[in-house]
Amino acid sequence: MDVIEKLKEYKSRLDPLLKIYFKKKIKQLKKSDILAVEAVETIADFTLAGGKRIRPALVYYGYLAAGGKDEKKILEASMSIELIHIFLLIHDDIIDRDARRHGVATVHERYKKIGRMISSKEDSLHFGNSMAMLAGDMASAMAYEIIFNSPFAPETIISALDKLQKIVYTIVPGEMLDVVMEMRKKSSEEEVLRMYEGKTSSYSFEGPLHLGAILSGEKDEKILENFSAYAMPIGKAFQIRDDIIGLFGSEKKVGKPIGSDVIEGKQTILLVKALEMGNREQKGMIKKYLGKKDLVPAELEKFRQAIRATGALEYSQNLSQKLVAEAKAALERIKFDNDEAREFLVALADYIIVREV
Repeated sequence: MDVIEKLKEYKSRLDPLLKIYFKKKIKQLKKSDILAVEAVETIADFTLAGGKRIRPALVYYGYLAAGGKDEKKILEASMSIELIHIFLLIHDDIIDRDARRHGVATVHERYKKIGRMISSKEDSLHFGNSMAMLAGDMASAMAYEIIFNSPFAPETIISALDKLQKIVYTIVPGEMLDVVMEMRKKSSEEEVLRMYEGKTSSYSFEGPLHLGAILSGEKDEKILENFSAYAMPIGKAFQIRDDIIGLFGSEKKVGKPIGSDVIEGKQTILLVKALEMGNREQKGMIKKYLGKKDLVPAELEKFRQAIRATGALEYSQNLSQKLVAEAKAALERIKFDNDEAREFLVALADYIIVREV
């Protein structure tokens, strides 16, 4: 199976539903508040600007894998996890001070420009962050609304809403750990992997698969356990690959500046292993440029060269391959009710370690 083509196909089915949903919300809100309309329009623009829709696709295939049959219902319900994702991205971009995402301005940057037309530069920064946080909150509320109004059995809806809340509960400590490690400017491999579990594995892979299984009406905890055994290692592999792309990829493909993790002083497996494995000169080069706000391309290239020379890049690549193998082994323990779902999860695992964006 070509997982990229499958994701494109899923996106082509999901995005029209998202557009319909956003138009409906805008029509409702025009009767009450123009600021709320602006927020939904901003969320819609940001959501539809890009993204592969991996998370809603996993809701869909988790549903099919667990025996679900109504593709129309699950397709509509899967919009919820994409809006949870958007809610978290909007807040994450504020934390990371990222100016671009998917090749367009982040939500806080968009509002910051509006703020400049209203008041001073200092006030516009606060305005941008504040309005973006509120827009993120609105995206979260819409995610819950989609599940609440979905045509599933009441007890299934309650279980699904509970799962959505648990996904958010899980990612918050992971995000907190990320912020703490960045401020502390040091961390261990164990801490970084624990952060990856919270920030990526649980909400990008485990949560969506669980949500799909729950919406199918499946009550066997074993399938959720097996989904977790697949999701936790694949999520860590995904994040390791993300870090590699963020340092060695191309801005055109990534959709945001390359090296932003270096500028922000992010603690990654690449960094942790480089500082552990490097010699004095290599460590000095890495520490010199880590967190440098006015980092120029030539300095970023020196940072990259130092990371490579320590062996940290090769170590990270090997670790991601090991984690993917662990995830694929977990799939052997799942009794699939749908062959396409099994093929998708296998193909997704293979894609993780070769993706360029």
